[in-house]
Amino acid sequence: MNRCTSLPALLPLVLMTPTLALHVNAAETTLDTVIVTSSRSDIEQDKSPQVVTIISREEIERQLAISSDSSEVLGSLLPSYTPSRQKMTGSGETFRGRTPLILVDGVPQSNPLRPSGRESHTIDFSMVEQIEVLHGASAIHGLGATGGIINIITRRPEQGSFNQHVSVHTTIPTSNLGTDTTSYKAAYRLDGQSGNVDYLLGLSYEDQGLFVDGSGEPVGVDNTQGDQMDSRSYDVLAKLGYWIDDNKRIQASLNRYEIKGNHNYVSVTGDRANGIPTTSERGTPEGTAPYNKVWTTNIGYDDFDLYGMKLSAQLFNQEFEGLFGATNSGTFQDASIAPVGTLYDQSRVLSSKWGLKTSLTKDGLMDDRLKLTGGFDVLHDKSEQDLYLTGRTWVPAVEYLNYAPFLQAEFQLTDDLVLHGGLRHEIAELDIATYQTLASANSVTVAGGKPSFDETLFNVGAVYDLTDSVSLFANYSEGFGMPDAGRALRGINIPGQNVDTFLNLKPIVTDNIEVGTRYRHEHLDVELSYYRSSSEFGSRLERIGDDFFMRRQKTVIDGAEAALGYRLDEQNKVKLAYSYIRGRYDSTGDGQVNARLDGLNIAPNRLIASWSSDWNDQLSSFIQANYAFDRSFDDPKKEFDGYLLVDASLGYRLPYGRLELAVANLFDKDYVTYYSQSALVNDERYFKGRGRTLTLGYSLDF
Repeated sequence: MNRCTSLPALLPLVLMTPTLALHVNAAETTLDTVIVTSSRSDIEQDKSPQVVTIISREEIERQLAISSDSSEVLGSLLPSYTPSRQKMTGSGETFRGRTPLILVDGVPQSNPLRPSGRESHTIDFSMVEQIEVLHGASAIHGLGATGGIINIITRRPEQGSFNQHVSVHTTIPTSNLGTDTTSYKAAYRLDGQSGNVDYLLGLSYEDQGLFVDGSGEPVGVDNTQGDQMDSRSYDVLAKLGYWIDDNKRIQASLNRYEIKGNHNYVSVTGDRANGIPTTSERGTPEGTAPYNKVWTTNIGYDDFDLYGMKLSAQLFNQEFEGLFGATNSGTFQDASIAPVGTLYDQSRVLSSKWGLKTSLTKDGLMDDRLKLTGGFDVLHDKSEQDLYLTGRTWVPAVEYLNYAPFLQAEFQLTDDLVLHGGLRHEIAELDIATYQTLASANSVTVAGGKPSFDETLFNVGAVYDLTDSVSLFANYSEGFGMPDAGRALRGINIPGQNVDTFLNLKPIVTDNIEVGTRYRHEHLDVELSYYRSSSEFGSRLERIGDDFFMRRQKTVIDGAEAALGYRLDEQNKVKLAYSYIRGRYDSTGDGQVNARLDGLNIAPNRLIASWSSDWNDQLSSFIQANYAFDRSFDDPKKEFDGYLLVDASLGYRLPYGRLELAVANLFDKDYVTYYSQSALVNDERYFKGRGRTLTLGYSLDF
């Protein structure tokens, strides 16, 4: 069979690496099917026993017209994702109250051994085709997905041998307008297909100015954790694919992303008790500007007909370097270097991951009722944290080696009932050398070791079709995570500790139970679900003094999610999404969850509503409202006053290109961010959110 004649039918599927997703719409085929390949077994979305959200390119582009912040994009589309801090760091941004595993084309971006909070800022979202989100704990990709999986899928080459795309955007505040508060962004993409080869090259550059709040004052800059405002970033994405024959394909990709502060502002500490926020003024902070530097490389191989089976293999590497700002924190003081209180230092997280993912799928078994997927994964992760200015070790190099075979099954028991089940066996070892803690932790020597872990993780689920339009689903799944080894190790201050017997390094196993229903009929889609996530030996962050500490305590999180989409006609669609979440932990050690998790660990209850309209072939509009409800915590100082944010955009297609005008925070709401209100009681990080901005964009395909 000639490859060129068979390619058009396969094209929507084959232009992706093994871990990518496919959305086939009615314009492409007679079937309206969403294949969730992030599940590792190509589950159809409507047959998934857990909630799966597919974020399309159109939805991403609508959000990017309003804000280029990747956390804002996720928070505006996933109500159970914590609202963005609007900073370089996303520490405290959780999904269903726990840590999500963030992937780019299946390559892990999260650094679970020493989380930096920077994993949601490792790629420019202008390079993104779509995003697959698996809600709830899952072990199918291994370490880190105690809250869910967010797989960011990069752009794919379009049809044609030579396609070009260029876009430019300018963002300005509606008050305090000036050169310092203006932001600029430009992107260029080249892609195409020729014979057996397809390729893509994408470039982007962004220069962000000073942010202004709803009262026209400068938003406080986070000189320590890093900030998006007053920063510059760039991204380079390159992909090359080759069809060996009709069924075999190999693809290589590389993504280089960097964001770095300009170091032009210092924060002016606020007064939280009196409602005075932290602001910014011109000045040069101590040390080197905070930055993220990330390399993600990926080689994927697919054989769609290996003796009647599908083989997927993926070899990847991720190199991460995240620098935090300088501070004279008490944690960094050492009288042997400088008088106590005068020593400035800044920490840097380094992580290097190498991994291999393989899977082999066979369907059509037992009269086309059974599909089996088996695989074997390997991951080597080396993470450390040093003090950049003085060259001291804060967290020693921690090497994590993991082997994991897995098996997934999908069985069509009856015409109306599909059963799912699987297991994954994690074999892991940590390798930590003997090290000495900082002077602030008493300079104790901690004996190294090689603690090992062995866990078998299960999942089982079912989907039952009550009618052609209504289905019920239920799922039990387990997620596997490591505690923040860095926080555990750097906080040891008692002599005689041994890594091999240190209890805080035990893994986190999260149990997730979920039940729900789906309704799909003509113009209406509805999905309702309830979940309960528990961990007998969980992990909770708590701020004490200048540092954050990890508490190993039993945690239970339960919640409900609802999503509704209704197409009024061919031109108009409305969406509603709601998330309710409650988190508790055992503060007394008696096995009872008696205390409430704060905003450092869980998101607020939220309601998101949107309306998109295509008025004609030229004009389109979009408006969304995002309401975060009030929430109380055990600490009355962390009381959260909810707020409503409204965004809107207009698009107009010109004879050449497209114009877009977007307004973020349409009513110029003056508010303090969720993190600043509910995560910690701190004057320095009492930040307001960004006020109203206008973004004018122009894009051209040629």
